[in-house]
Amino acid sequence: MRRVVITGAGTINPLGHDVASTMGAMREGRCGIGPLDIRDVDRLQIKIGAQVRGYDEADHFDRQKLTLYDRFTQFALLAADQAIAQSGISFDGELSDKSGVIIGTSGGGLNTQDDNYRAVYEDGKNRVHPFIVPRLMNNAAVSHVAMTHNLRGPSFTVATACASSNHAMGQAFNMVRSGMAPVMVTGGSEAMLCFGGIKAWEGLRVMSKDGCRPFSANRNGMVQGEGAAVFVFEDMEHAQARGAEILCEVVGFAMSSDASDIVVPSPDGAARAIAGAVRDAQVDVDAVGYINAHGTGTAVNDKTECAAIRDVFGTHADNLMISSTKSMHGHLIGGTGAVELLSCIMAVKDGVIAPTIGFETPDPACDLDVVPNEARDAKVDVALSNAFAFGGLNAVIAVKAA
Repeated sequence: MRRVVITGAGTINPLGHDVASTMGAMREGRCGIGPLDIRDVDRLQIKIGAQVRGYDEADHFDRQKLTLYDRFTQFALLAADQAIAQSGISFDGELSDKSGVIIGTSGGGLNTQDDNYRAVYEDGKNRVHPFIVPRLMNNAAVSHVAMTHNLRGPSFTVATACASSNHAMGQAFNMVRSGMAPVMVTGGSEAMLCFGGIKAWEGLRVMSKDGCRPFSANRNGMVQGEGAAVFVFEDMEHAQARGAEILCEVVGFAMSSDASDIVVPSPDGAARAIAGAVRDAQVDVDAVGYINAHGTGTAVNDKTECAAIRDVFGTHADNLMISSTKSMHGHLIGGTGAVELLSCIMAVKDGVIAPTIGFETPDPACDLDVVPNEARDAKVDVALSNAFAFGGLNAVIAVKAA
């Protein structure tokens, strides 16, 4: 089995338009949640979200390309460009033929879908643009990243709701580790902050009207966000041979299915995924110092996750630092695990632990060190990133310092 390292990272999300600004915001505990600026917001009960602000698509793409790029594809392309540029890698020849792309998303081209439902049902139009299907299909982002960077190897999209990014990155990790591909470009992207996207989530009654406060006793729901993060996963020997900078090593991945309820999470399913990732990383539980929690800010999820962590780590759970960066960037649904992996890289590479902001009142059911409100300097050797999705689909990734 080959060792897998990350040699490039890129992002655009509510905290920043690149990795440096995002990590800076995490260090400062800055909140990217605010009033929604979308069409027909007055018809929504939920009027807050974590939008990518200060972004104009015309600054990045010409009109011809924009006929093909939904907002989620734009985010994926920008993040991939950053990651590949940082890695310093060029895909040609045999490397091009063997390297691929795996990106997670849940909603895909939902903005395109929303706009065209309006055109047909509200405006009464009988024709839509011929490229609507290529814009809205979930594999659009993967396909355009592959075409832009000449990635001709295994490429596909993963859609497992809130765990999409982690499942995508886990598959990329296993492909590189097994020798199937020397390099994989992977991560997640989501852009569901449109009228239809918010209205659908309102129906679930899990959304907060005033903010995201994971693990705090007065939490009242999640806040939706948007954005993307993309990474270059590379065979360590390949990276070393070309003199690449290594950000961290990916050492473990595990998945599980609750097989119990479509929306209510199971502590057993979460625990099996967490334990599986630690086991796959071939480290003792005591070696794990930080967990980026799924931490949605809903009452059931937070308690379930804390119970699962206690089950896996036993007394060591009291020594762990656990934070939910969703308190800052919101829940990016299919893209969230990728953005959250940045906090794990920051922990093992820079020794900075992102906080759980908005924490106000301790909850006895969440009696762990949730790094409340302020970032912390701490040495961490191994970090985990948790993702638990509706449908009971769980995916956990482990990284360690290079």
